[in-house]
This record gives sequence, structure tokens and C-alpha cells, in this order.
Amino acid sequence: MKQQTSLPAASSGGPSAAKPVAFSETIGLFMPADGQVASDIGVLFVSPWGLEEMCLRKFWRIVADDLSACGVASLRFDYPGTGDALDRSDFSGGLTIWEDAVVAAAGRLSALSGCSRIVVVGQGLGTAIALRAIHRLDGVAGFVALAPVTSGRAYLREMQIWAKMVEEGLGIAKEHRATEGIVIAGLAMPEEIAVDIRKFSLATLGEKPAPQCLVVKRPDRPGDQEFAAKLAAIGAVVADADYQGYDDLVSNPATAVMPQAVRLAVVEWISNLAAALPVRTAKPWLASAEPAVLCGPDFREEALNFAEGGRLYGVLCEPLGERKGATVLLVGTAYDRAAGWARSGVRLARDLAVQGIPSLRFDTANVADSPPVPGLPDQVLYHEAQSNDVSAALDVVERRHLLPVVATGRCSGAYLAFRSALQDARIEGVVAVNPFVFYWDPTRDIDESLRFIPRTLGDYKGRLLQGETFQRLLQGRIDIARAATNIGRALGRRLARHAMPLVHMLPQNRVMRREVVGAFHTLSDRGVPVALLYSENDVGLDHFAEQFGSSARGLRRYKNVDLTILEGADHNLTPEPARLSYFETLSAIASALDPQA
Repeated sequence: MKQQTSLPAASSGGPSAAKPVAFSETIGLFMPADGQVASDIGVLFVSPWGLEEMCLRKFWRIVADDLSACGVASLRFDYPGTGDALDRSDFSGGLTIWEDAVVAAAGRLSALSGCSRIVVVGQGLGTAIALRAIHRLDGVAGFVALAPVTSGRAYLREMQIWAKMVEEGLGIAKEHRATEGIVIAGLAMPEEIAVDIRKFSLATLGEKPAPQCLVVKRPDRPGDQEFAAKLAAIGAVVADADYQGYDDLVSNPATAVMPQAVRLAVVEWISNLAAALPVRTAKPWLASAEPAVLCGPDFREEALNFAEGGRLYGVLCEPLGERKGATVLLVGTAYDRAAGWARSGVRLARDLAVQGIPSLRFDTANVADSPPVPGLPDQVLYHEAQSNDVSAALDVVERRHLLPVVATGRCSGAYLAFRSALQDARIEGVVAVNPFVFYWDPTRDIDESLRFIPRTLGDYKGRLLQGETFQRLLQGRIDIARAATNIGRALGRRLARHAMPLVHMLPQNRVMRREVVGAFHTLSDRGVPVALLYSENDVGLDHFAEQFGSSARGLRRYKNVDLTILEGADHNLTPEPARLSYFETLSAIASALDPQA
């Protein structure tokens, strides 16, 4: 299909984040049409599930922003029991529970935007859920299917294979790997949902989902072409496009590459469809609209926009009972959404609320649901501008009279929490999980580091003794040259530990040493408790050992710092015992601080 080469420019002040709304046990993000003239079409995003949803989160936001600039409003949302939605213990209703959420979301989109026509956009499992629910929606003018699911059974088998690859890649110990059900990246699909998904088949599709359809197909998946052919056979007008960059998008949230060609194709197709319908005066979004609030048995959560122009998205979680201790600021990791890897941010926030501890989790600019700041680079990790986002989050906490704050995060989030504590005295405690570094050299290439960070020597040694490593080697699934290079680097870092005083004298390491030592002295002088948690064999331990020695003897001068090594944990703290240790450490530090009067 023909593709346009450019998109409408965002306003000079930069886009605002989508507006959170609460309905049907979940949170939706509504993006109104920009300007005074709007299309009569609204777009409903129906998400995939699991790791694919995490990787797609930012892409959904980018497309929604593009559509807004074209005069098209949209809504995206979480299924009950996923993302920022409420948890459920009863899934006996099966997939109908998620279908009901689609129907409720469509109704909310129409009410907020004033549109009478809807285009449903789904990816992966979202296409199957949309097809089951779409006959219950009014005014469906179009359907966009990206990487569609054509067989529920085949999809679940693929998820199980994908899950094993993720577990191997993360280095999760066998005793902590799931042995039953559909579990990927720590996210477990309810069995009742899986049962209904197994029943889904393209052969059961009898009526066209919409008059106009766009299928974005993966060239190496014949089933995607069959999907397009099936829609045409049952009477839909079908266009198609290639899903260029699918694998680069869904492999890892930290390294996900936005598929620009797909972005252009989807926005153009929807814009052309909208142009054929009447335009109307846009319904203004009322800033005084009721807050997006969800309540659980022990907590009240409010999804909100904050910072200048409402450019950031976050969720404030407060206990329903008596407040105790400091507020926890959950700083996101890499490009994971604020809900966290395996919903760890959501779980942590709600567990803290049971202890009487409030929290705020949020997306920094250009991460997940928060749009970028104009003029800043696309790569925001380890960029000093992220400190502005943390400061804005602290302003929210202060306005709500919830100071002081304990800042926490994992990997790049740990780095940002640690560095922010140096700059803002409102942070009175830090819990840093698997920080890669304590100071980032601005001349260092972040993208290169993210894609090719080698493991520790201990991790390589453990893997060499595993039978599955030899099997992967025989199957050609290991890049021998890169593995050898990374092992050599790990060995070099191990040797450097034993020559630590000499290493610190090297010119390229003097700045690093000065910055790290100065940072720890600053927090020590302020009496800020700092808890460092590392998974055993985490790559961040190499940097730690370079600064403080393999036995952590360099930490002895800092009475405010505690170090904990989490046995059997991966970098993401996927195993439950590691998460519990993290929670207990964080709860103890936050509880020990007096809440603001």
C-alpha cells in the first residue's frame, strides 16, 4: 500500500500525556483530538498480552499521539488483572472478562470523544480478543490487525517456547522457572483465559469484523496472509502492509526499536478512512473531570498527569488505613512501563499500601505512556534530563503532603534513584537494585551498552556447566564469537578487581572514581540510608567491585550503606523470594522515616 513520508508535527510545547480514566476495574488512557476540528472516528487500541504488551506500550502511545495530531481521538486500556488494572482472584468467566473490558472501553471512547464511528486496532492476542468482542460494538468502521493470532492453540504453544527463551536469556535458575500454565517474563495467564484462547480459530470467523480492514502481516508467517485472505473472503475490503521490524520491537522492552514504516502505514490508513467521513467540532477535554481512581481492599490508586503541560503519566497509590513512614518513589527501569517487569511495580505499590506506605510509580519522558520532551535525544536512559522528571514527581508528593521520600529502582532506575537523591533533599532514603553503575560517563554509547552488556564471569561459568548450554551450542543458537569476546571482557574485569588501586589511577577511571566516592560521601554526610541489592552474578557487581572491592571492604566507611546479595535471582528479580527480599528492605527503610506532619 502507499505510505506517506511524514506525520503532522506536534505542538511546539510538546505533547501532553494521554488523560487517564477509570472504568470497569481498569485504567484507560484517552488521547483527545488535537485542535478544534475532529474526525467522527475514534480509535480503540486492543493490546496483546505479556512481554509483547510491555514492548508495544511505547509504540501504542506514539501512534495515539500521531492520530491526535490528525484530528483522531483514541483510547488504550489494560485488561482486568493486567497492567494498572485491579487484580482479580476469579477468572471463571474466562476470556469474556477481557471482552467485556473491550466493550466498556469502546463506550468510554465514544462518550469522551463524541465520535459515532470506531476503528479497532489490535496486535497479537489483541486481534483475537477484538474479533470475539467486535460484534458487540456499535459503529465499527474499520479494523486494523497487526501480527494477528489465527489459532489459539498455536499461539499458546508459541508463548511456551518464547517463555523458555526468555528464561534462558535472563538466566533464571531451573527451580524458579514455571512448570505449569502459560507464564512469560513473570506474567502468568489465568488458566480460564487460556482455555478460551485454545478454542479460538480463524475457521470460526463467520462475519466480517468491519467494512474496511488493514492487516499488517509478518512476511515469514503464512498465517498472517491467510488471515487477510479470510477477511476478504467474508466480504471485507482488505488492505495489507508488511510488519517491518516486528522482531526488533517485541524481543525486549529495553532495546525495542519502534517500527516507523508500520507507524506510518497505520496512521495513513486510519487518516484516509477518517477523511471520508464528516468532521465535527472537537469535544473539549474537561480538566475538572473526575479523577481516575481505582480502589482495592487496602489501597486507593489515582492515575494522573503531572509536570508542565501534564506531560508525565503516573499512579499514586495510598493506603486506605493509617499512613506510616515515607512515600516510596518507584523509578522505572529502562523502557519498561511503570507497572513494572511482571507487574512488579503494581504489586510492590499495593503491598506497601498494606503496610501503610504510599507510593508513586511513573513513566519518565519518552518511556511508555509519557511523551518525549522536544529537543532532547530519543535515548533518555542515563540522560541528566531524567532528573527533571524525578523532581516533577517529587513535587506531586510534596503537594499531596506525603513527604519524605524513599527513591527506589532497578538497573537504570536504580541509577536514577541514586543520582536524584544527590540532587534533591526531599529524598531521604534509597534502595538501589542491581545498579549497573553509580556514575554514567556521558561519552559512553548507551545503545551499544544496552545491546551488548556481557554477563559476569561467574554467570558464564555456571552456564558452561549446564547441559542446555551444550544443546544450544550444537543447535547453533549461540554466537560463539560474541560469547568469547564477552567472556574475555568479563575475565578482564575480574583481573582488574585485584588491581583496583592501579585501575583507579588510570586517567579514564579517575573521573568515575571521584564521582562515585563523592556521591557516597554526600549521602553519608546527610545520613541518607542506602540499601544496595544485587542478584548474585549480576553484571553490576563488576562495577561495584571496581569501586569497593570484591569483599565490599570499601563500603565500611559508609555506615549508612547496607549491601545484600540475592541468591538465585536474575537481573529482573523474577523469582518470588528475591521480590520478597526487595519488598522487606524497602518497607523497613520507608517505615523507619517519620511522615510529614
